[in-house]
Amino acid sequence: MRRTTKYPVHGANSLWQLYRTVSFWKVLKNVIVIQIGRYTPFLPLKNWLYRTFLGMKIGEQTALAFMVMPDILFPEKIRIGRNCVIGYNTTILAHEYLVDEYRLGDVVIGDEVMIGANSTILPGVVIGDRAVVAAGTIVHQDVPPGAMVAGCPMRIVRTNEPPSE
Repeated sequence: MRRTTKYPVHGANSLWQLYRTVSFWKVLKNVIVIQIGRYTPFLPLKNWLYRTFLGMKIGEQTALAFMVMPDILFPEKIRIGRNCVIGYNTTILAHEYLVDEYRLGDVVIGDEVMIGANSTILPGVVIGDRAVVAAGTIVHQDVPPGAMVAGCPMRIVRTNEPPSE
């Protein structure tokens, strides 16, 4: 189960009501900062931009690869631990805009997590320390510490439990 808060809307779908939810100027600033960060090859600069201008919490030695796409509306709801690798073209969402409601949820990625390329992290999930997310996975629920997950829908491939004899 994801930890999201639901906000009902009336009338047009929630995306048509976007700027009642979040300031246009905040979105514009976030888009500019994220586009600079997506293309910069300098990891310390990228992390500094995201921490300073977006309010993201990013641990030391964490690497967001080329083209990683953090949430443009609520990046401050993303927390990434230390020494993580977030693979090429991964999307990290903290919001969902639906027809009758929108949902917001924090995304917490633990320490020493490896997320493969082209993965999507949905709002309200926690990825435990030392977990591995295979390339192309849609993370729609929590990932236990040390587990490896893969697929669409996401499945636990292995856990960090000691082998039975």
